Amino acid sequence: MNGLSIENVSMRFDLPNGSYVQALQDVSLAVDDGGLLSVLGPSGCGKTTLLNIVAGFLAPTGGRVVLHGKTVTGPSADRAMMFQQGALFEWMSVRENVEFGPRMKGTPKAERAEKADHLLEITGLRNFKDKAIYELSGGMQQRVALARCLANDPDIILMDEPLGALDALTREKMQGLVLKLWKETGKTVILITRSVEEALLLGERLLVMAPRPGRIHREYRLPFAKAGVSQDLRAVKKDPEFGRTRDEILSMIWEMEEEIMGRTEKA
Repeated sequence: MNGLSIENVSMRFDLPNGSYVQALQDVSLAVDDGGLLSVLGPSGCGKTTLLNIVAGFLAPTGGRVVLHGKTVTGPSADRAMMFQQGALFEWMSVRENVEFGPRMKGTPKAERAEKADHLLEITGLRNFKDKAIYELSGGMQQRVALARCLANDPDIILMDEPLGALDALTREKMQGLVLKLWKETGKTVILITRSVEEALLLGERLLVMAPRPGRIHREYRLPFAKAGVSQDLRAVKKDPEFGRTRDEILSMIWEMEEEIMGRTEKA
């Protein structure tokens, strides 16, 4: 069985006062190997919860996640997570961070050094390999985090708003890097983001989720990620279809947010 299958996944969080929050309800989705999927939606739609279930950090209260025919029961090296912050080892150099996973797996020193050199080259970190993490900018730290993910050779890279804290120019450069690495490595990438533009650029498929209970509201099949591999991202954004789809999704999410605010006021 190829790819990732999310089968009727639900997640309920029980609260101390006896009430509960239904974060997800019967979410089903299949992602082929090598796919690029972006997920966005209003606050409280369960997008990060869904990503944590795929990562194996949370066990769903209903349904299951299957990767290559095996049910996900916890974290594993076949799934790598890239967080909002780099979650890097501050006391290690850039190279040591990138080599950490292969070293823990017992990869021979020469082999892991060769792999690290390759990843440092393609992520633009070659001249920073001996720097300490605290000496790097936020964008450079996220490059290290991405290189460290790839060093473990996972089947899937899970991204939880990894570019959200970056300035606009750095974010655009990182978006281009993500597309480049997706194309070159053939990895499956699932990206959670709050930016509609980013979701359009970094998703062959884009899911818009609706809130409480979290569920898939709309799915788009998009040409912009493939275009962005070979074109300047700013040129891609000028495509009239890009602007039309962006406005449609923004209106959709705005309506959801208005509905959430209305529920809150009535409560």
